Amino acid sequence: MERNPLRRQLQLMRKSLFDQGYLDEQFVQLEELQDDTNPNFVEEVVTLYYRDSARLVLNIEQALERKPYNFHKLDAYMHQFKGSSSSIGAKKVKAESTLFREYCKSGNGEGCMRCFQQLKKEYATLRKKLEAYFQVARQAGPMETACRPK
Repeated sequence: MERNPLRRQLQLMRKSLFDQGYLDEQFVQLEELQDDTNPNFVEEVVTLYYRDSARLVLNIEQALERKPYNFHKLDAYMHQFKGSSSSIGAKKVKAESTLFREYCKSGNGEGCMRCFQQLKKEYATLRKKLEAYFQVARQAGPMETACRPK
């Protein structure tokens, strides 16, 4: 059992992110790339994800405001967003992205709108949870090594 209360809190937060389905194995792979020479690697990658993906979210919002929907363009934007989300292990966001693309392929504009609203909620929730996680991680200090969630 971890003696450092911040380290223990961090372990519980991390476990919760996996248990609740917010993160997948890709996040663990990012953690495995983090080392003493770059102790904030995962946080930096996630920060870049949110900075860059904000533009894609805006592009999708703008495309959904234009009727008739250009499903080809919407699908292309979402394909890029899904790839970015997959790269950090954003499991729920990726699932919503997949559903959105299915609605695009079937030409279901209403489905795209509903799905996009849910996707934005998952995206924002994950952001808040990861911000809190990284804040505790900074307070707790460097981790020894990454390990797979149990």
